[in-house]
Amino acid sequence: MFGLGRRRAAKAAEDELYADEADPAEQQGPFDAGEAPDDGVERLDLGSVRVPVPDGGQLQVEVDPAGPVRAVHMVTGVGRLTVSAFAAPRSGGLWSDVRDELADQLRKDGAQVHTEGGDWGAELVADSPKAALRFVGVDGPRWLLRGVAAGPSDNAAACADLLYQVLDKTVVVRGEDPMPVRTPLPIQLPDEIMQHIQQAQEQQEQSGAGSQTG
Repeated sequence: MFGLGRRRAAKAAEDELYADEADPAEQQGPFDAGEAPDDGVERLDLGSVRVPVPDGGQLQVEVDPAGPVRAVHMVTGVGRLTVSAFAAPRSGGLWSDVRDELADQLRKDGAQVHTEGGDWGAELVADSPKAALRFVGVDGPRWLLRGVAAGPSDNAAACADLLYQVLDKTVVVRGEDPMPVRTPLPIQLPDEIMQHIQQAQEQQEQSGAGSQTG
């Protein structure tokens, strides 16, 4: 694994007391771009978010047929992690509404849902036939960061802990442009990843054309 992980609740009073003297690597995120620490953590720049990728993690990209990137997942040995950012009101509090809506939808889909307290507030936990899910939301300045851990029930605790570590070191780049609340902040893939996707698409198209003419 990477990084130092998030602070535990038992250390909260001590961390607050010595906040001015804390090592940058110990600061708790996620961070707004204007307050990102110079902590030496290697992050993947996806435009609206900069996320650390766990050791051995594989990227899985969802791309709309029209072109925009829907999501970037990190597939690990314990499950799949997804981190997304959305435009939010200055007043904050968007996660509470989103969490309730997610819970309703998951219950309609047949999942057993409950909430648990975490370092960033209430988290949504769902058990479905397909996977164990955990949704973590963090209200920031004009943004909402949502993290999702999905994997087998046996790995639920390890997958959740890995998600906490990722969120703790994530940087959100909101930008200054006005956006409707809940609009997903755009994802921009690094050039080398885009080239890899384009090459894969071209090979798939060539393979399809070959099978039709064969």
